[in-house]
Amino acid sequence: MNTSTHIDVPDLFAASYAANGAEARAWITDLPRLGGEFLDRWGLRPDGPAAYGMASLILPVLQADGTPAVLKLQQLREETAGTATGLRAWKGNGIVRLLDYDEKSGTQLLERLDATRPLSSVADDDAAMQILAELMARLTSLPAPSDLRRLSDIAAAMLDQVPQAVPALRDPDEQRLVRTCASAVAELVGEPGDRLLHWDLHYDNVLAGEREHWLAIDPEPLAGDPGFELLPALDNRWEEVEATGDVARAVLRRFDLLTETLGLDRGRAVGWTLGRVLQNALWDIEDGKTTLESAQVAIAMALLLRRE
Repeated sequence: MNTSTHIDVPDLFAASYAANGAEARAWITDLPRLGGEFLDRWGLRPDGPAAYGMASLILPVLQADGTPAVLKLQQLREETAGTATGLRAWKGNGIVRLLDYDEKSGTQLLERLDATRPLSSVADDDAAMQILAELMARLTSLPAPSDLRRLSDIAAAMLDQVPQAVPALRDPDEQRLVRTCASAVAELVGEPGDRLLHWDLHYDNVLAGEREHWLAIDPEPLAGDPGFELLPALDNRWEEVEATGDVARAVLRRFDLLTETLGLDRGRAVGWTLGRVLQNALWDIEDGKTTLESAQVAIAMALLLRRE
């Protein structure tokens, strides 16, 4: 095997990712060699320039038989450790197919979709939201494999963090909102659900495909209640929600479409969506922020109106 092959890593991706600390810098330094290793090991040929997101490098490739695919390289992290488990369970039903996987490095070989046509390219928001909801319903119809992270553990950890985190927020109203979200989670933590969740399903994580019109990508698989899936869909195209002039009405319209398509109990879905607001708030506080994201506040307030 020729182990001298290297890949080119875009400078912007290398610079931005290296800012995440010493482990990230070490991974970026080794990435040209790592990518080359998998080109050789899996008999792949580069087929265009690399693309990248916040945490992964995507290289278009051709397999030995000429079939297009993509090589996805990303540093193994807790939230992505179950990706292959989830993709294998879904078997391509509504989501990109996993063609090969390396357990040690987390490197994936995936079917190639059309990265130039995300679901966000669909101009009609109602149509796009219906497509997203139907994909979400399919993905959450499966029971989660037993070795995935569980929402019960994540929810319990969030509740433990709230007393220390809340005082960091400057606005007493925002402090009360976070405590309200925590109360909603506390009511549900004993019934966390067992469905296979994507955990980050929004318009830009759905791409056009040939096998199906639309397929999800980039899951961070989790076992839990489908209500915990809804928030990334609710704040898609937030500027359009604000432009309606009635944010609460627009949020609830989306919420009703999602819960109806998925067949969810709306009370539980409200509670778990507030749990997702809580999670984002805790992450922001951990990052040193002292105010909440305005979209998150608006969504939470709209759902609390529904709860009353």
